[in-house]
Amino acid sequence: MCGRDWSSDVCLPIWLRYKVYCEEWGFEKPREHPGRLEFDEFDKHSIHFAALEEDTNQLIGTVRIILNSEKGFPIERNCKINTELSHIKRDKIGEISRLAISKVYRRRLEDHFTYEAITKSSQDLPKVPYERRRRQEIVIGLYKYIYVESKKIGLTHWYAIMGQGLFLLLQRMGILFKSIGPEINYHGVRRPYIGHIEEMERTLLRENPELFKEFAGELNS
Repeated sequence: MCGRDWSSDVCLPIWLRYKVYCEEWGFEKPREHPGRLEFDEFDKHSIHFAALEEDTNQLIGTVRIILNSEKGFPIERNCKINTELSHIKRDKIGEISRLAISKVYRRRLEDHFTYEAITKSSQDLPKVPYERRRRQEIVIGLYKYIYVESKKIGLTHWYAIMGQGLFLLLQRMGILFKSIGPEINYHGVRRPYIGHIEEMERTLLRENPELFKEFAGELNS
């Protein structure tokens, strides 16, 4: 499920974000988000995605992609960008942010890495072959629909502020981002990244062809 309508589609995602970012991890202060809804000025300029549990229709994951507007991008406010990016048209960039997974589905080690700083290398993380990837189904599903929507509206690049754990897990799937600045303390230890969507497609086709087939199939459906 994805949506742009602030009044309807977005209410459940910002409720889950409150649970994860305010109550469970303390990234945001509850008193700054009355009504137990975690939202900010960028939500009205975003496309919101939600993952629903198949049997119960319960919300289990959400993420958003922020589009260019007069507000700019959070990554540019909160991070030091040391890479030249002026050649990229701003209207072709979207910032992936506010990934939130229900606590019920964060029991495995790999999912825990989504929010915590880690010191492991990519070689130390479990591999995520296509046929045995159920533990990453929510993250994969959300990124798949971000990809589909991004292609439909003509985005060429993704910004993201990520912890090392999420970066490495995406890398193991074949979804590659490049660092564009130093680490900062922003919802934990994070680093700014950029991803070139066409380069990601080529890498995914080479390193994880079954997952690429799934992404491309959804785009063409």
